[in-house]
Amino acid sequence: MGAVRKVASYLGLGGIDQYDETYDYEGVEDEEWMPASERAARRWHAAEEPARIVMVQPRKYNDAPMIGKHFREGQTVIMDVTGMPTAEATRMVDFAAGLAYGCEGRIERIADKVFLLAPIDVEVSTA
Repeated sequence: MGAVRKVASYLGLGGIDQYDETYDYEGVEDEEWMPASERAARRWHAAEEPARIVMVQPRKYNDAPMIGKHFREGQTVIMDVTGMPTAEATRMVDFAAGLAYGCEGRIERIADKVFLLAPIDVEVSTA
C-alpha cells in the first residue's frame, strides 16, 4: 500500500472502489470511428467541387488569416512572399508551416520565397 493510500485510509477517505462488472461493448460499432484527418477532410472539402489552387501574394503579416481561410477550406495555396520584408516573410512561412502541420497537410518550397501548402487529400509529386 502506498503512502498516499495509507494517509487516505487513515483519514477515512476510503479506498479505490473495485468494479466487478465488465463494460458492455455491444452498442458500439467500429464503423462510426474514423481518424480525425478523414473527418477533417470530409468537413473541409465537398466531394462534388473541383479542386482549386489559390495564389496568394501577402504584403504584410496581417494577411495570414486569408491564407488560413483558404487552406482550412481544403484549397491548395501557393504563397509568394517575395514582396514582403525578410522578417515578416519568415513569420509568414512559420505561420504557414504551423497551419499545414495543425491541419495535417504539408508545406513545400517550390521556388525562392514561394511555398505550396497542400491539404492532406492532395498528393504532390515531382517529375
